[in-house]
Amino acid sequence: MEQRGLLPSQDWFEETFKQYGYGGQIGATRAREFGRLAGVTYLDHGGTTLYPHSQINHFYQDLAENIYGNPHSGNVASRLTHDTIDRVRCRILHHFNTSPEEYALIFTSGCTAALKLVAESFQWTSAEHGESRSRFCYLTDNHTSVVGMRGLSVPAGALTLPINLDEIHGDKNTLHEKISMAKEENYHIHHLFCYPAQSNFSGTKYPLSWIKDIKAKKLYPFSRIPGTWNVLVDAASFVCTSQLDLSLYQADFIPISFYKLFGFPTGLGALLVKNENEHLLGKKYFGGGTAASYLSAEHFYVPRQSVSERFEDGTVSFLDIIAVNHGFNALEKITGGMQNIMLHTFSLARYTYTMLSGMRHANGRPVVWIYSDNEFETPDIQGPIINFNILNENGDIVGYAKVDKLANLHNIYLRTGCFCNSGGCQQHLRISNEDVKNNLKAGHICGDTLDMIDGRPTGSVRISFGYMSTFDDAQTFLKFIIDCFVKQPLCFDKDILSKLNLCGTIEEKGESWSENFTNENVPVNEISSEIAVTRSLEVEVPFYQHFSDNPSERNENPGTSTIISSGNEFVTLTNIYLYPIKSCAPIEVKKWPIGKHGLLYDRAWMIANHNGICLSQKQEPRLCLIHPHIDLEQGIMTINAEGMDPIMVSLEEESETQSSLQFCQTKVCGDRVKGLGCGENVAEWISTFLERQSYLFRQSSDFQRVMKKHKEGQSLTQAPSLSLVNEAQYLLINKASILHLKEQILQRGGTCDSNSAAALTTEELIHCFRANLVISTMRPYEEDEWTEIIIDGVSSPFQIVGLCSRCQMICINQENGKRSKEPLQTLSSCRDRKLPATSGLSAFLTVGSRIFVKTKEEYTVTSAGQ
Repeated sequence: MEQRGLLPSQDWFEETFKQYGYGGQIGATRAREFGRLAGVTYLDHGGTTLYPHSQINHFYQDLAENIYGNPHSGNVASRLTHDTIDRVRCRILHHFNTSPEEYALIFTSGCTAALKLVAESFQWTSAEHGESRSRFCYLTDNHTSVVGMRGLSVPAGALTLPINLDEIHGDKNTLHEKISMAKEENYHIHHLFCYPAQSNFSGTKYPLSWIKDIKAKKLYPFSRIPGTWNVLVDAASFVCTSQLDLSLYQADFIPISFYKLFGFPTGLGALLVKNENEHLLGKKYFGGGTAASYLSAEHFYVPRQSVSERFEDGTVSFLDIIAVNHGFNALEKITGGMQNIMLHTFSLARYTYTMLSGMRHANGRPVVWIYSDNEFETPDIQGPIINFNILNENGDIVGYAKVDKLANLHNIYLRTGCFCNSGGCQQHLRISNEDVKNNLKAGHICGDTLDMIDGRPTGSVRISFGYMSTFDDAQTFLKFIIDCFVKQPLCFDKDILSKLNLCGTIEEKGESWSENFTNENVPVNEISSEIAVTRSLEVEVPFYQHFSDNPSERNENPGTSTIISSGNEFVTLTNIYLYPIKSCAPIEVKKWPIGKHGLLYDRAWMIANHNGICLSQKQEPRLCLIHPHIDLEQGIMTINAEGMDPIMVSLEEESETQSSLQFCQTKVCGDRVKGLGCGENVAEWISTFLERQSYLFRQSSDFQRVMKKHKEGQSLTQAPSLSLVNEAQYLLINKASILHLKEQILQRGGTCDSNSAAALTTEELIHCFRANLVISTMRPYEEDEWTEIIIDGVSSPFQIVGLCSRCQMICINQENGKRSKEPLQTLSSCRDRKLPATSGLSAFLTVGSRIFVKTKEEYTVTSAGQ
């Protein structure tokens, strides 16, 4: 079905998309080659592109029809492999418009391995040798794997020189002061400059003309440093969608990864080395296949003659190399070549960039902050990558983790963080070196979801288009931004309107303009009907008061501060739920014992797939239809599901001496856990119900897992121990907060669809959050100010450790396993709490118990009432 939404004038549209779609074949190609993308918007081609169906089919047909032996052997099958590898080498060089006479090609495990190869084998010169030092110079907007080369260059004696883009064209005197520290005099020395042909952060294409100019010393700071400059161009991002012509731009070293080009194979890359400079790479280690001759009893070794044979230690990944040949076949047949891919992907990026950059909230504030060095006018300087952060109507940045969660909810796959490019991230987000160090102290590391620290972003959002991307992908993404983040009505910047030649009634909104779209193909009422408004969840700030100074009205537990919210109402524990099998249905109880990990038997079992990976409802929503029941007196757990006979599992851990037991080492929320198999019968039962090979494991009693977030001053050995929960022993939720959330869902237009959150009862909506403890207060979000609670019947307090991060699992209807977009789409932030317990095994939790709470306000001592 055609996506309708934001459409510019016909003239602008035709100009932008005149090279789109490979002559009108993109629709048929998507259906034929990428049918698995139905219902999915894949926008992470900068991470990896996707392989076409025909490539895999032809590759496996090749393997089925031929015998490929080890290329180091001399039999017929091995010669076939050897010759095929040589053929693929030539084809790769031809793809980059060069030949074996100009360049050698060394197969590696990827671009990173190719960079490491250069770093450890480049002929660095150190001052200790009586000569001036080599320079390892790199653009700060570089992949981590480039910057990491300094870990090998520095011990070899080279001087590290990171430079920014503006320094290459900057003030000569400033640069002279920076370089003068080197005190270089000798010209007989080699330096290495590394830069990306295309930034993997912003998509900026850096001039390939730099190669010649740097080697000729026409650019600062290179002209001020005596010696010979060699250039490494990181082409991994560039070659995904652009043609690299090595006949025109002859870098000395070019690393690439093939999964960026084809999606398959992974784990294979190459280093292209200009033949005239192969002498710059020295080698100490020698592996199988690299020696012309050597002695094991004497220090004697002669390497093979060609640079490829010298550096390809051991047997190359020859089947993956054969797969590369099929990748080129498929790519050329589908697209007609890299020039077509570049024009196709850039048209999508330009359209999306233009629409995003013009979007305004109703108050005229921008919707996104785009990190770009140009205006996406030509593919010569910009690749199909858009990097940005979303801004709310107040101008504050929306954390990338929230954007990622909502995108996944809409089946939109993008990437967030700093994309293994700290320099580019710092440059565009204006993050100082000191900020990076402080963020690390605050707990932020590369690749995590700690997206905001002290109100400032630690990363951003990146979308990237690939050769099979479509206009519908762009439209779906833009509609997602509008539905989830735009304060309606949608406005557009005046300059963007002028550029797009959009017609209609324009109303001035400060420095921005509101547009009522009128297009003969897209009527106004059809556009507006597609826009769902997502409003930020308005949170009431709880008001607390001192109740009384009368000792009889204070908490009788000495040393514990308790409070009551205004109105003198009770805080009550209304429901208790435990989830014996992780991600399966809960058991509601009126009274339940506390074990050493939390509620006794809560998340004590998990279901794993055939690879031993713990399954959750995110991968298998039907897990919620599996209903366990625990009988403490008989010591058994009975598991039920519709259409299945019940099956029983013992609550006691089987003896590890039994040879039939199966063990599982897997991870839960990043932590390593050990599971003990529950037998083939229950595995067959679960596999039959889920229609996939699955196993039931219980947490092994001899494996200790502790909570990462523990009380200040508490050692890891004192930290609460965990079952197979995600992060804490208990999860708490307030019924008043759920009622407020349900009201918000209805206000934003929740549908009457039986699967939607708006159609759920309050109890069913509570079930979506899978909390252990449900409390009831008079006002929503009172729990936000609590730091500790005491529950009647439990002597030890419960420490509240923080907010629980919420994912798309809360959008699964726990009654039928169906997915929807609520309540996650309405939540502006997750409100339920998680808290560990320190109670002993003898304690019980009971529904109806009073709860005494301690807030963030110090020295507040009041009573929770009678």
